[in-house]
Amino acid sequence: MASECPAQGVAALMLAAGYSRRFGADKRRLVLDDGRSLLAASLALPCSMLEEVWLVLRPDETGAELGLSAGIRIVQHPATAQGMGHSLAAGAECLLAESSADAVAIFLADMPLIRRNSLEALLAYASAEKIVMPSYQGKRGHPVLFGRDFWPQLAALSGDAGARTVLQQNAEAVHIVELADPGVLQDIDTPEDLARP
Repeated sequence: MASECPAQGVAALMLAAGYSRRFGADKRRLVLDDGRSLLAASLALPCSMLEEVWLVLRPDETGAELGLSAGIRIVQHPATAQGMGHSLAAGAECLLAESSADAVAIFLADMPLIRRNSLEALLAYASAEKIVMPSYQGKRGHPVLFGRDFWPQLAALSGDAGARTVLQQNAEAVHIVELADPGVLQDIDTPEDLARP
């Protein structure tokens, strides 16, 4: 069901430039039981609720190769092969230059099970000066929403530690939202993960 009122002021940034080394194949193209690829299934929620969706891809591929729908903005940078921090930095640089959003929700391309009402709950707290993070049974998950105030710090990231340093340096700005949704933790790293209850 399409959102009657897409969230204003929040963009989505999905990180999909990894090489699925633990999975043993390009897991983004994995076909799920409903016929969608894992990437398409992960994109469905942000595309249905947010007007501005950015997708970080490997530098040597196109959105058309992955069967992506029109309207998704592609981010590519040679350094993304070096880890998640570089992907985040590339995305944040594009957002700083081209987006007028107040916050960005960081999604991972292997997390298709996040519920719609979970994203709605997180969006309710989004602002330029907050970092909003979901939690399930005390464990922090995704998507994490970074207010615009923190985008320059994201743009300076490197390596494969993701945004951990930004979270540590701005602990007072982090707002945890406890959700009854295991989907905020469930990623697909190995074929066996698909068989988990």
